[in-house]
Amino acid sequence: MTHATDGLRVARAGPLALLQDAGRFGVRRLGVTQGGPADLHGWAWANQLAGNAWGTPALEVTFGGLELVAEQDLVVAVAGADLSATLDGEPLDGWRSLSVKAGQRLAFGAPVNGLRAYLAVAGGFAAAPVLGSVACVVREGLGGHDGLGHRLAEGDALRVTPRCADAGRVAPREAQVDYRRPAELALLPGAQVGEFSGESLFQAFNAPWRVDDRADRMGVRLSGPRLDCRMASMISEGIGLGAVQVPPDGQPIALLNDRQTIGGYPRLGALSPLACSRLAQCLPGQEVRLKAVATEQALAAYQSFRAVFA
Repeated sequence: MTHATDGLRVARAGPLALLQDAGRFGVRRLGVTQGGPADLHGWAWANQLAGNAWGTPALEVTFGGLELVAEQDLVVAVAGADLSATLDGEPLDGWRSLSVKAGQRLAFGAPVNGLRAYLAVAGGFAAAPVLGSVACVVREGLGGHDGLGHRLAEGDALRVTPRCADAGRVAPREAQVDYRRPAELALLPGAQVGEFSGESLFQAFNAPWRVDDRADRMGVRLSGPRLDCRMASMISEGIGLGAVQVPPDGQPIALLNDRQTIGGYPRLGALSPLACSRLAQCLPGQEVRLKAVATEQALAAYQSFRAVFA
């Protein structure tokens, strides 16, 4: 049996680095949100390249600025955004696995392509589950490397359960997303979609939207044409991943992993899980478009995605 040992030490913390497994499920009735990786696609590929099973905790690095020192020899994988990663100062290509020797420094700089990078270690990071998951939700003080929902800080030690794995594995070209391209986000129309004016619905699915600078792991505001809804008020409902709420100012908010569990604004519908992943990599000011899809389309796309990691 492999025991957890110190694997990486934080030399510089950066703005936001969090430990995330697949998410915390079955507790929303308690008002606890799911957490988990904002970009499920990038997180899944990091674990796949490291040879880990689905759900293995990996590190989500937002905006870069993180510097880690290896405490032992490891095989790691980096996927998702290009955050100018380096190993001992030498540029590091993403979407692949590599060997890191004890004492080497792995650093993430400024965003070049996308917003969030994922770092997986062969064997996985080790942390005590809270409510069945190590997913870090800072707002709720749950999960993460210390169980208290803290982002990484200078001097923190990340424990790992190391395992032998092959270095040099590379994700197929079609899996390596260029996050600089305009994003088309699949949206499943929701219960209140018929309450929006015809002009608003036309604008919602035909006009470009821009990612507002008010964006985090709770949700992303979109700036564009004002959407008008005939509903003056409604009783709060349960909120799922990707719900697109429209508050009175008419500017939609797409809710992500750390969202609240209920909400009372009318909804256009919900983004698919893969659309949420794509949106989570968009920088402020980036253009996105909404595309209405049927449940069958979204389900088929997700099943095809998951089949890769079976």
